[in-house]
Amino acid sequence: MEKGVVFDIKRFAVNDGPGIRTAVFLKGCPLRCQWCHNPEGLCKEIEQSTKSVKVDGVAYSMPYSIGYEISADDLVAEILKDRIFMEESGGGVTFSGGEPMLQHQFLQKVLKKLHRNGIHTAVDTSGLTAWENLESIIPFTSLFLYDLKCIDEEKHRRFTGVSNGIILDNLRKLSERRIPVQIRIPVIPTFNYNDEEMNSILSFIGSLKNVERVDLLPYHTIAQSKYERLGISNSLFEEKSLKNEDLQSYFTQIQERGVKVSIGG
Repeated sequence: MEKGVVFDIKRFAVNDGPGIRTAVFLKGCPLRCQWCHNPEGLCKEIEQSTKSVKVDGVAYSMPYSIGYEISADDLVAEILKDRIFMEESGGGVTFSGGEPMLQHQFLQKVLKKLHRNGIHTAVDTSGLTAWENLESIIPFTSLFLYDLKCIDEEKHRRFTGVSNGIILDNLRKLSERRIPVQIRIPVIPTFNYNDEEMNSILSFIGSLKNVERVDLLPYHTIAQSKYERLGISNSLFEEKSLKNEDLQSYFTQIQERGVKVSIGG
């Protein structure tokens, strides 16, 4: 029986799609975004690490695993424990990561089972996957939360380690098929937090036919402790977190285009 690798399940999530949601984080990602807030989800394999704990005032180093294997049936059973909260709030389940499409075969099995149970499903994706993989989950996916970081290919490659050609092509194909999409824009200092980059992103969004909402996600340093615990250095943490009011002008521009928009998801 094929199993997936999960590194976290977050219950009562309210920023990952409509209503109260259960967010499932699948391990592995082909991107290396400099601002990634889930570095523990980058490697697809289960990893071993240590964390410091105190017992009676004495610090000890405790080993722990990052990620665990789980079958599709067991994951669905775990998700359905929250069914009442999903139904009462108009919520559902959101698959994130990492990049959930890196485990697309396992993801499809889980989505299909949830679809049969009438659960609203969302997939939070970078879009970096073969179109055939995305196409295979469309019948069982209620909503795509699609990350759109920048339009310039060279800059995208420099800050994420990959080209955005496939990402933009897949987003266009979803648009052509009128598949519901919620665009998520991480707004990052030194990367796309400037009028030129944001205007190019907004122009691209204007060419799409399937955007239900745009979420502006201000850069923050909340993940710094994760990097320190994993022994990973990241110079981007020298930049200050952005506040909601820093994105107000972009919020207004999107709103004026007649598109629903939020700051912070």
